[in-house]
Amino acid sequence: MRYAWGLLASSAILLTGCTVSNIADQSQAAPGPLAQNNTPFKGVVHGGQNPILGASVYLFAVNSSASGYGQSATSLLKNTSNTQSGAYGYYVTTDGRGAFSIGSGDYSCTSGQQVYLYSAGGDPRVGGGANSASGLMAVLGQCGSGNSFTGLPSTILMNEVTTVAAAYALAGFATDATHIASSNTALAVAGVKNAAQTAGNLATLTGTALTTTAAGNGVVPQLEINTLADVLAACINTTGPTSSGCTTLFSNAESGGTTGTTPTDTATAAINIAHNPSASPTALYGLVTAQAPFQSYLASAPNDWTIAITYSSNSLNGSTTLAIDGSDNIWVTNSDTSTISKFSPVGVVLDGGSGFTGGGLNGPNGIAIDSTSTYVWVANEKPGYGTMGATGSISKFNSSGNPQSGSPYKVGGVDDPNSVAIDASGNVWVSDYQANHLTELNSSGVAVTGSPFSGGGLSGNDGIAFEPSNGDIWVANADAATGTTISRFQSSGAAYGASPYSGGGLNGPIVPAIDHSGNVWVANYGSLAAAPSQGGVSEFDSSGNAISPSGGYVGGGVHGTYGGPYGIAIDGDGKVWVANYGPAEASNKGSVSAFDSSGNALSPSNGYQPGLSKADSLAIDGSGNVWVVDNGGSSITQNFGGALTELVGSAAPVVTPIVVAVKNNTLGTRP
Repeated sequence: MRYAWGLLASSAILLTGCTVSNIADQSQAAPGPLAQNNTPFKGVVHGGQNPILGASVYLFAVNSSASGYGQSATSLLKNTSNTQSGAYGYYVTTDGRGAFSIGSGDYSCTSGQQVYLYSAGGDPRVGGGANSASGLMAVLGQCGSGNSFTGLPSTILMNEVTTVAAAYALAGFATDATHIASSNTALAVAGVKNAAQTAGNLATLTGTALTTTAAGNGVVPQLEINTLADVLAACINTTGPTSSGCTTLFSNAESGGTTGTTPTDTATAAINIAHNPSASPTALYGLVTAQAPFQSYLASAPNDWTIAITYSSNSLNGSTTLAIDGSDNIWVTNSDTSTISKFSPVGVVLDGGSGFTGGGLNGPNGIAIDSTSTYVWVANEKPGYGTMGATGSISKFNSSGNPQSGSPYKVGGVDDPNSVAIDASGNVWVSDYQANHLTELNSSGVAVTGSPFSGGGLSGNDGIAFEPSNGDIWVANADAATGTTISRFQSSGAAYGASPYSGGGLNGPIVPAIDHSGNVWVANYGSLAAAPSQGGVSEFDSSGNAISPSGGYVGGGVHGTYGGPYGIAIDGDGKVWVANYGPAEASNKGSVSAFDSSGNALSPSNGYQPGLSKADSLAIDGSGNVWVVDNGGSSITQNFGGALTELVGSAAPVVTPIVVAVKNNTLGTRP
């Protein structure tokens, strides 16, 4: 119920300095020559601006096999006169200039594998000899036929910047620097590919953090990437693991944040920070000095270490909801311009820049994608909120953004559709806010017998979720005055006798999500039942019994007075992600929260702060990136604007689109 709440409501400081080296400067240089088939590629390994002598450089592919997640990466180097045998397979060694080369006969990769370099140890030339804590990474991307890689520079520079880019982009598949793997499902393989491409949105392979993405429409947090690179350099450019730089880094970058396995190299520390971005930002920032090798950097400790890219497009305006298809493309509804936007998995605009139109789009809000990612269904709110005789509709587009014959649909009781969702049978369910009922259409847009369905306590109903094991339908009742319940229906449309359910902190529930155990999680914006009151996150079992306490799960950035959770999603590890819209009267207050499966907050007390204004909804892709729609406004009287923000590698990958997870009972699991 995006517009209904709206009707009720009316950077970091830069620290600049001189670049220490002409190799790792902050110019955004174009890539060098392309590598040809069966030819060597060359590189250098630097710790900060110092070449590292005697480092062991491994060539790995992400292990996408039946063995699945947690497995060792696949070593690609062979036993040749140029390689030596080491702890993780064969490697080549850097010389006194930090240089290495890998000849065409030194390695073999399979077309389609996603490949990265890992450098271990070596002497950073600070007087202490070899530093076993030094670990650096760089993502090369996809292996082509004949051991070919496109877009590589003539000389690759592996440093702390490329390590941060690799660690965050591949975090969804990484246990540590040498254990990066996925299952062999088509979705997982595609997710790994998209993750590898995302590394190129963060940094070049000449060791430079980017300011904008390759397509030019994404803003990259260069200062934060440089700051993290400086944090790693504080350990690499030392005498080793017992140095203060390494002990501070490792003790504050454990696998569980500050409680878990202590890393033994800097690349794994970077992966752990990506997994636990709220862990010790102040302590880690304390490793950065005025002489830090990567300038410019953040002038003070960040709120958290999430790396967020914010994408813009002319089509984003009054942006409200999003859905992710089976190729991990992101679809966004724009109510102000009556358009839908489409972005690639790396944020490239795929809708021509102005959004897709036609098909009866009119104030679109909810959006859903079918199991084959062939069709996109959109809920159009009632025009002129409250207009007598006016009704909303449902629009249907194909994957190319072309409206389909018969669209829009105004059948089966469609009145004021707020949300739309697709069940395991391919039927389209619509939640009608004003009419207090559910409409069901088949995949051709024909009303199913018995539609619309009412009862079950529906009251200002909004978001819909399906329970995979039995097809039960859960609906959030978001009525601003009485929204304190959730309803439950059978797949036939019949309401359960015990419905609606209350308790568990329900307070202006907006949208539900279901985890792999069948538990129902609900985002509560807050209510005006008596006075503006706090929303939180509620949890119920599959029978409607409250699991969360009477006040719901709070903390971790869940907002207080009337401005709480507005979107919710479950990642592949069962963690719960929440978009906090923020107080309706204020701007720039949106945030993202994360909870574990027991309702414990994982995010900071004010949430993750990636620069959101109004976080409206979110979804997770097959690479583990969290995508957030920001509608940008603070008052219904203004043009809201909009943006799309990607928290890179923050979550565990999920099955997309969500209806496939419903069909296969893989909600809350990795692909």
